[in-house]
Amino acid sequence: MSKISTFEDLNVWVMSRELNKTMFTMLADKDDKLYGFLINHLFKTSGSVMDNIAEGFERGGNKEFILFLSYSKGSAGELRSQFYRALDMAVINKSEFDILQALVSDISKQLSLFMNYLKNSNYKGSKFKEPSAIYGNRAPKDKNNP
Repeated sequence: MSKISTFEDLNVWVMSRELNKTMFTMLADKDDKLYGFLINHLFKTSGSVMDNIAEGFERGGNKEFILFLSYSKGSAGELRSQFYRALDMAVINKSEFDILQALVSDISKQLSLFMNYLKNSNYKGSKFKEPSAIYGNRAPKDKNNP
């Protein structure tokens, strides 16, 4: 298993980024005057999926990360619902809907698996490292023994 050192290393974040790019390709030529409000909301929600993964990772703690992954999962559910609205309003066609639903469903499943992994892991996050790992191998100075 490769080491995860940034949120960009997380497969679920990469998948979320791909979803955003796919959505942009599909929606770039749609009529903003007619569909702009929904398209704008779709992009805000899909951005929330990937942004919450990044924010949770950067907070450095396992519990906070799980919380932000759950926010991301909630946004994925919201986005799935919005895709139905977009289909019903003919913003996207059935083929586009199927592609987007499959992508967001995969992301949602990966988020669930990742949260479950973190809940059962002994890893507590980067902010819980031993002081020697943060400050080097020097022992803290004792005021009685400088």
